[in-house]
Amino acid sequence: MRIDRSPEARSASLAVTVVIAIGAVLMLAPFYWLIVASTHRTRDIFSNPPNLVPGDQLWVNLTNLFVGEGFGQAVLNSTLVATLYALLGGLVCTAAGYAFAKFRFPGQGVLFGIVLVILALPSQVTLVPLFQIMVQLNWLNTYQALILPNLALPFGIFLMRQTMQSVPDELIQAARVDGAGEFRIFAQIVLPTMRPALAALGIFLFLAQWNDFVYPLIVLRTSDAYTVPVALASLQGLSDTDYGQLLAGTLVSVLPVLGLFLFLQRHFVAGILAGAVKQ
Repeated sequence: MRIDRSPEARSASLAVTVVIAIGAVLMLAPFYWLIVASTHRTRDIFSNPPNLVPGDQLWVNLTNLFVGEGFGQAVLNSTLVATLYALLGGLVCTAAGYAFAKFRFPGQGVLFGIVLVILALPSQVTLVPLFQIMVQLNWLNTYQALILPNLALPFGIFLMRQTMQSVPDELIQAARVDGAGEFRIFAQIVLPTMRPALAALGIFLFLAQWNDFVYPLIVLRTSDAYTVPVALASLQGLSDTDYGQLLAGTLVSVLPVLGLFLFLQRHFVAGILAGAVKQ
């Protein structure tokens, strides 16, 4: 059945569509320029008027980047570190969120309050003590220095705790009555119901590790251990920078993250909304 709308409603709908289209163009314009600039030489990138048409230097820039600069090792390092961090961090944050949501123990409120306080603190506050700990453990320039310190991410614990509250207590109690242990309840009952939230948390953790720059810059010492952000920063020279090569590397660093988000977009949105409603 067709519903006829008034001229005012059609005008309002058209105005909203135009505003959304303009916003989409403004958000996509920098990404388009990144693609175009990565296909040019440095002198062509800064030409006046600027080049808005893709050039023919993309393969040259990528070859110089991966063969001449060894950027492939940085991509491999970031992929390995970010994937392990997302998996292990997701497990730790989910277990902590489950404990805060479904158990009652002395000091629970105080501990969760500490989590919220740490969530409000900037990460730069912990850089110096964290660096000193890494020195004492002799973990500088290692993968564990990047993965282990921040597994219990306060935001991840908060997100999973809020989401866990939507799991009915009666379901868990029924499993206990049937003789299921806590580990089995967590692994076979709770986790399967948390798949959207786990996908959202995995994206957050992967992005946090993939894009982290300051902390890896401090603890990594050799170029073969660099992650993508540190490797990109090393391409900037004091007097001369190949911006075509630098922007090609930036494009390479964006594509995996964009692909991950597009692949898990449905689960990401569902996971974010899951913690907003308590049943």
